[in-house]
Amino acid sequence: MTIDKTFDPAAIEAKWYAHWESTGAFRPNRPHAEPYTIVNPPPNVTGSLHIGHALDNTLQDILIRHARLQGKDALWVVGTDHAGIATQMVVERQLNAQGQKRTDFTRDEFVAKVWEWKAESGGEITGQLRRLGCSMDWENERFTMDEGFSKAVIKVFVDLYNQGLLYRDKRLVNWDPGLKTAISDLEVETREVNGHMWHFKYPLAGGETYIYVERDADGNVTLEEERDYIAIATTRPETMLGDGAVAVHPGDERYKSIVGKLCEIPVGPKDHRRLIPIITDEYPDPDFGSGAVKITGAHDQNDYGVAQRNGIPMYRLMDEVAAMRSDGTPYAEAAERAKAIAAGGQWTVGDIDTLNLVPDTYRGLDRYEARKRVVADIDADGLMIAVENKTIQQPFGDRSGVVIEPMLTDQWYVDAATLAKPAIEAARKGKANGGFDIVPKSWEKTYFNWMENIQPWCVSRQLWWGHQIPAWFAADGTCYVAETEEAAQGLAGAGVELTRDPDVLDTWFSSALWPFGTLGWPEALSSPSTCDGEGDRRVAVVEGTATSKAPPSSEADASAATSPSQVDGEGENPLHQSAAGPPPRSGEESLLQRHYPNDVLISGFDILFFWDARMAMQGIHFMKEVPWKTLYLHGLVRAADGSKMSKSKGNTVDPLGLIDQYGADALRFFMAAMESQGRDIKMDESRVAGYRNFATKLWNAARFAQSNGISGSHGVHAPKAELAVNRWIIGEVVETVEKLNKAFAEYRFDGMADVLYHFVFDQFCDWYLELIKPLVQVRPGEGRGPDAVEAGPQPALGNAEADETREVAGWALDQILVMLHPFMPFITEELWHALSDSEYPRAYDIIHAQWPEPNATVDAEAVAEINWVIDTISKTRSFKAELNIAPGTRLTANISGPQTATIAIIVRQGAALSRLGRIDDFVYSPVETNNVAQIVVGDDTIVFPLDGVIDLDAERSRITKAIEAATKERDALSGRLSNAAFVEKAKPEAVEKARADHAEKAAEAERLTAALKRLG
Repeated sequence: MTIDKTFDPAAIEAKWYAHWESTGAFRPNRPHAEPYTIVNPPPNVTGSLHIGHALDNTLQDILIRHARLQGKDALWVVGTDHAGIATQMVVERQLNAQGQKRTDFTRDEFVAKVWEWKAESGGEITGQLRRLGCSMDWENERFTMDEGFSKAVIKVFVDLYNQGLLYRDKRLVNWDPGLKTAISDLEVETREVNGHMWHFKYPLAGGETYIYVERDADGNVTLEEERDYIAIATTRPETMLGDGAVAVHPGDERYKSIVGKLCEIPVGPKDHRRLIPIITDEYPDPDFGSGAVKITGAHDQNDYGVAQRNGIPMYRLMDEVAAMRSDGTPYAEAAERAKAIAAGGQWTVGDIDTLNLVPDTYRGLDRYEARKRVVADIDADGLMIAVENKTIQQPFGDRSGVVIEPMLTDQWYVDAATLAKPAIEAARKGKANGGFDIVPKSWEKTYFNWMENIQPWCVSRQLWWGHQIPAWFAADGTCYVAETEEAAQGLAGAGVELTRDPDVLDTWFSSALWPFGTLGWPEALSSPSTCDGEGDRRVAVVEGTATSKAPPSSEADASAATSPSQVDGEGENPLHQSAAGPPPRSGEESLLQRHYPNDVLISGFDILFFWDARMAMQGIHFMKEVPWKTLYLHGLVRAADGSKMSKSKGNTVDPLGLIDQYGADALRFFMAAMESQGRDIKMDESRVAGYRNFATKLWNAARFAQSNGISGSHGVHAPKAELAVNRWIIGEVVETVEKLNKAFAEYRFDGMADVLYHFVFDQFCDWYLELIKPLVQVRPGEGRGPDAVEAGPQPALGNAEADETREVAGWALDQILVMLHPFMPFITEELWHALSDSEYPRAYDIIHAQWPEPNATVDAEAVAEINWVIDTISKTRSFKAELNIAPGTRLTANISGPQTATIAIIVRQGAALSRLGRIDDFVYSPVETNNVAQIVVGDDTIVFPLDGVIDLDAERSRITKAIEAATKERDALSGRLSNAAFVEKAKPEAVEKARADHAEKAAEAERLTAALKRLG
């Protein structure tokens, strides 16, 4: 087919993706090949593609397409997460719009409505991933609530419980009053808000007093007075009602005389005000506020730790909607019980939880209304010291938008500390010793720090949508955990009435099983010939009697061994269906056995703890092997100014909009080029546009090739070549493949893109095609293409040099298309088929081609020759531009005493030097004028007489003034940047611009200085 004049990404993307998917191209049947596996972090079933997804999935697709080209049995597991909170919210909003609410239905009825929504509207993101070009195993798409995966989730819960690694406990959680559920730290969004800090007096019991003394840094007394109270400060006065103690630092001399004494909470009926102890703990900061901190263990994360360490009771004040509790006995009775506890009475956690210490007048109030009442009542008693305006960091539920309330509740917890130990050891051992590597290594310290200080993992949520916890309770509170209700009843005994726990499991709990649960665990362990899940597994058994249920990847699969276009002279099959790898295993091998552990996990660093670390813990515990051999952590995609993207800021970027405008290939290449290990990515649409231009450059290069008799090659090995320019480009391909292979091995995505960009743009398009034009351009009427261009005297089509050049050019272009395919799959597939040899058309898609193996070496002599030519032409063009000489001006070059090798190069490459460098002649004698420009190429100094071309003195004067101006600006910017006040106080974008301007002016001064030097 003839390549269109204009490159239109939209015209080819839908065509090729539909073709790949319909032919099963993403999962060719390769039972004897080395397995390669990636599991896609399952996006929420409610989600749509955002720029972070685009980055994460582009990197994965690059690796999976590369592995497929290497002939591996490449499996990219795809699926979606049931997204408990998000999905339940979506369906509840739909019901609300119809005048209904969730509680109008039974649980089963509501869950059925969620499944209906999923069938009709869920999974929009899967279509968007297709637009990005993701070559996933769609035929076996998984869902965290599908039957097979759900069985795995329930089994893990029960096994952990039976092993003593999962239990029910009352601990502090992030409580979302809007959703009425506990949520994870990842679902909490901290915002700066305007608030207040109230300072109150807590009177000492019995009117006792002490001498309060403050000192300056030198120990001088600055304040000394008698006090009958201890001062505390709080941003949440309503929580004072649940105080269990006041804590001071053990080294704080101001309070040593009152440590161990009791003080009074200054709120509530005076006859029943509670007394709490003054204790010491390392947590209070003596230099912050009064240095005394009220301890409300049931409603503050830091206080919770203090209360645990010191055995302080934690009194819950609020209900599920964050209103003040209205249950329990009257306040007077509860307060007397609390007084007895403070005086040393015995208590249990159950006793404490039943106590409602909210005074009767505040019960049932919203927390903020209660706050107003508490402050007013304390102020009326004359116990408020001051109130100050203060900016505070306040936690909000990221979905509900409601202020989070730390709450002491009954939840299910995993003993993460025990499970973390093998996962820590695996990361320390590394991939080479049976563990896994963290890339980049800079994240290892963060991983170890978190894992070594890990807290119990709360895995229960108060929702209806999700995996309902397999625990049943008898009337006396006894809990029975089993995979089914029948099994639980068997544990409880006949006649014992059981009620199932209404809570569901956190979605992070289920997704932690993704690397093995998606591959058929646990059924695959006992029944290797089947893999449970939603849809048939493509290769349930890769040996034995089982057969593939998938359609062949293409018609080419059947003919790969016989098609002349697929096999080169040495017998390789570019389709590469049976790559070198481990020998097939004897007997039956399940998908789980074959593809676990996975090879690599690509993940954003922001979910290292929430997902990655938990996969490591669960995978090692249940599979006795690490879940993946490499954990690659990429950065975040940020706005152009470096700020975090958010809808509220209005600085988000729609990747689908970028695809519409520039094409998926351009966006993908941008993501790879910008992904530098350990750094975030700044969104830059101009770079995306630049990579669209790069694709257009490749498109036009292919059009040139097609128009001039250059077509695809017949093999992966480099053709034989005699001409220096052809030997040079073969060497460039060899070096590019080596650099690219190294970058892949090191997960240097930016390095991969850089190598490809410069080879394609610079070496191949800008130089090789230009150098070979006279050899391959056909005469009008020779039938090589509609855009063939006459270029003066040309060799006939049968000319041996022309034939060699066309063969080498076609081979090099093929290698470019294959190397670029993981990054730019659509344009490469289109051009692959467009450049098909008319005699031997392509019988397979590029997605199944073979990764380059040039089987050639770099020809040092050819490299030296062509590099000399390129260097001469480039430097000649540069000095013309610097001296304002028109590019087309033809000059004579003088070389005094040239080397023999240089003369030979000039003889062989004279036509190229004349055509591209506009050099009329080379003279091998000294120049007789001082009006010259000179360049140095290798060991040769080339001098160009400029008499009659420019006024050299005027040009020297112009350049000198330009150098002075650039140097002045450079030094001024350097002064600003060396000013610490500017760097620290100026806006980050201003500092960055100053640095960029400084670099630009420094480079300009250096370039102009070199130009002046060339004038002698």
